[in-house]
Amino acid sequence: MTKPALGFVGVGRMGAPMVQRLLAAGYAVTICDPVPAAVEALVKAGAVAVKNPREVGDQADIVFASVPTPNIVKQVAVGADGVVHGKRTKIFVDLSTTGPKMSAEVNQALASATRPIMMVDCPVSGGVAGAEKGTLSLMIAGPAAARAELEPVMKELGRVLLCGDKPGQAQMIKVANNLASVACMAISCEMLVLGAKAGVDPQTMMEIISVSSGRSGAMQDKVPKHILPRTFDFGFSNALSYKDARLCLEEAEHLGVPLFIGNAVGQVLNMSKAQFGPDADFTNMIRLFEGWAGVEAIPHKKDADKAS
Repeated sequence: MTKPALGFVGVGRMGAPMVQRLLAAGYAVTICDPVPAAVEALVKAGAVAVKNPREVGDQADIVFASVPTPNIVKQVAVGADGVVHGKRTKIFVDLSTTGPKMSAEVNQALASATRPIMMVDCPVSGGVAGAEKGTLSLMIAGPAAARAELEPVMKELGRVLLCGDKPGQAQMIKVANNLASVACMAISCEMLVLGAKAGVDPQTMMEIISVSSGRSGAMQDKVPKHILPRTFDFGFSNALSYKDARLCLEEAEHLGVPLFIGNAVGQVLNMSKAQFGPDADFTNMIRLFEGWAGVEAIPHKKDADKAS
């Protein structure tokens, strides 16, 4: 069976390893990205580079987009040089986190184009490590025909989680997941700082909570790997985390659903972004709580270390 020609718009931290996996699986991949270095590295691996999404649409049966904001997704899909103006593409897959509203808008524009294109809403979870290992969670919503054609391609990237047949449904789940994830990190940071103020070793606190009823992805992954070592290098910026939170909060407001805790978390993210900068890793959040409490959540040295 002939493999479809693939296109990929946006080959940054997440997109590049996904393209690498698709190339390794034998797919022809046409790419574009405004960062020359990102493009050059993938061209060396076998990808073909073009100037804009329209040209990707000329070459690929299926085009994936992995870009940072909803407005960029819209430009990639239906802008002046968007995929919609290409001559070949049948399916457009949005891997970005754009929110339900923008997903529905782009879907409508693609469906009503002179040459209609099916849209698949497919935000991902798992970070750069998941993209590299092919273990991403792929939350997918879109027409059954498109999902069936995508299935063998998606298996190279991770696990497919069916969210519905209407673009936007996967986005709703993704932004809800992201806000819940940040809420877990915020409360974890608060508790670590509280413990530190009381003289408790943050390392001990993390180890116990991570196997007890208060455990979460934050305590089991982000805290030990990126917060307690003080590296703050999870790989997700304050700006992007706040953007995702706002997408969820805006959809809740649109639907008339009050999110008291979610709004508080959004405020904490906004303060972290203001204090440490939009490009700083969002794990810097704990430094806010530390500043307010006047203590740092730094693991104690072990007795053996003291003896030496």
